[in-house]
Amino acid sequence: MTSPDAVITALRTGHDSLAVAVSSFGDDDLARRSGSAEWDVSEVLSHLGSGSEIASATLRAALDGKPAPGRDFMQSVWDRWNAMTRGERAAGFLRSSQALTELYESLDRDTRTNLRIDLGFLPQPVDVATAGRMRLSELTLHAWDVRVAFDEHATLAPEATRELLHGAPGLLGWAAKPEQLAGERAVLHVTTTEPASEFALRLGERVSVDFDVAGQPDGTLLLPAESWLRLVAGRLAPGHTPEGVAKTGAADLGLLRRVFPGY
Repeated sequence: MTSPDAVITALRTGHDSLAVAVSSFGDDDLARRSGSAEWDVSEVLSHLGSGSEIASATLRAALDGKPAPGRDFMQSVWDRWNAMTRGERAAGFLRSSQALTELYESLDRDTRTNLRIDLGFLPQPVDVATAGRMRLSELTLHAWDVRVAFDEHATLAPEATRELLHGAPGLLGWAAKPEQLAGERAVLHVTTTEPASEFALRLGERVSVDFDVAGQPDGTLLLPAESWLRLVAGRLAPGHTPEGVAKTGAADLGLLRRVFPGY
């Protein structure tokens, strides 16, 4: 089970690192095309900033024993951020992301262990580690979207990669597009580095991962853990794939990119 302390520490590191970069951006930097093809850098920051504001309201509602904010509240937040200038989005991100990070850090040990948070889109409330990890995933992937606008070799933060590698395997099936397999099935033996891990990726009518790597796979894939996370999040285009990624058999990166188009 993921420790809420480790997730919250990674949230702080991720926020501080991105905040240093964002604080130096001018208008031209904010207008650059980001790693999210349809957004410029300021729009990525708007997404992160509005998400921070909504996450803070959701966490406070759980702390106060109140219902989670509804769709109308969320829409009002998105509308306000969408109307901001690029500079306002950057400044707003710095404030709202800092506020959310501080709110997580303020939770005492009992709250970190026992609080349950209704995120509004899952069947049941989740614990602090799960909610924090979902925010960490958003922050980490979209921080990459920002950084890759300036460095085509950008990678995910190591602290976040450790927490996200096997944090939410069930979300893999949600993100995948198995129809791209055209009925084909395969089991790939995936090996990651930094951190080291081995697991099976099962491709079929459903896409899933597990740790049953016994037997003869249809292919193998060796890559850095951060690259694996970017692959399943639709962020491992050929120009952003590091040297040293090795594959055999049915491990076709082109096919996997179609199965995991991004979110």
